[in-house]
Amino acid sequence: MATLDKLFEFNQHNRDLFIREIAATTQSGMRVLDAGAGPCKYRPLFNHCHYESQDFAKYEGSDHRYGELDHVCDITAIPVPESTYDRVICTEVLEHVPYPDRVIAELARVLKPGGLLAITAPLISGIHMAPYHYCSGFSPYWYRHFMPLNGLNVESCRPNGGFFAFYGQESRRFLYMMTPRNRLGRILFFPFKLLLALWFRLLMPVACHFLDKTDNEPDLTVGYFVVARKDPHNSAG
Repeated sequence: MATLDKLFEFNQHNRDLFIREIAATTQSGMRVLDAGAGPCKYRPLFNHCHYESQDFAKYEGSDHRYGELDHVCDITAIPVPESTYDRVICTEVLEHVPYPDRVIAELARVLKPGGLLAITAPLISGIHMAPYHYCSGFSPYWYRHFMPLNGLNVESCRPNGGFFAFYGQESRRFLYMMTPRNRLGRILFFPFKLLLALWFRLLMPVACHFLDKTDNEPDLTVGYFVVARKDPHNSAG
């Protein structure tokens, strides 16, 4: 299953691996905040820690469920003292807030000096979780501008795949976009869909998975994984 996810759902697969890496380096008993936690899917990874979750819990999409949240609040005003957490994770949240720079400031505030902030966010994204979608994505230059302004030193900012990985993802979406929305159209299109699925949903994503290894400068990527550390001499956010 992991191999299939790596081939056909690399975006989510790689994000999960990134957070696993963060969890594996988080010491037992540390305080961890999952900001914008949604379903709290990463809670089990931090069973050895004091895990807390935050979300505004206002999105009402039928495909979305919230987990057990510790803090139901605006992500720019989390009701805890400054320097509370050893680790803060924030995955696929920044595009859903109107002032993402204020989010960085707040996450820096609640992070202990020397603490670690781990963020994933898209570089390229279509509208999702409407109406709570305010921008399409963030470049490495955005992080390297706003992180230091809030006492955070960027330790790594790595792309989640390159051009071919992105193309492979959109190839799978392409077939969905071609499919008629009305019932009669779907029935008539079905034989062609079976043939096209072999190309768009199988061969192209697999080919792109291997071609992506040749992309040495992935400026076109689905998003970035960012790790930043709060200045150990900075006691304020």
